[in-house]
Amino acid sequence: MSPSSHSNAQLIERFYTAFARGDAATMSACYAPDATFADPVFTLKGAAIGQMWHMLAQGAREFSLEFRDISADDTSGRAHWEARYRFSGTGRKVHNIIDAEFRLRDGLIVDHRDHFDFWRWSRQALGLPGVLLGWSPLLHNKVRAQAAGRLAAFAAKQG
Repeated sequence: MSPSSHSNAQLIERFYTAFARGDAATMSACYAPDATFADPVFTLKGAAIGQMWHMLAQGAREFSLEFRDISADDTSGRAHWEARYRFSGTGRKVHNIIDAEFRLRDGLIVDHRDHFDFWRWSRQALGLPGVLLGWSPLLHNKVRAQAAGRLAAFAAKQG
């Protein structure tokens, strides 16, 4: 079986196809209940992962997504994806380039790690503050805290 036809590669493709449509429910269904997720902004477990995707899909402005280079075997997978959108906090356009790694079990994602250049993202999303401080733990921690606060408020509204 070639990597691209492996059922776990199909799972990853289903996830990104749903992401491109803003279909957070389908994205959430791709994760195991005990899954973990991490990227430079979020570190999440379980239901919080689906809540994050729902929040991001609901708030997306001028959003487009492209994905490629999906590969997977029985326990792991990889993908490259690029998102273009208008950042809600500043209205600035962002082109984020991400490499994803997955651990997979029983046809579901159990661990998802997105890797991107936070400084590059912050320069686009935040403008001058990102240029000047995007490399610093101070700004990184501030963005993480703001994102966690937005997600907590969103989850509370969802009930």
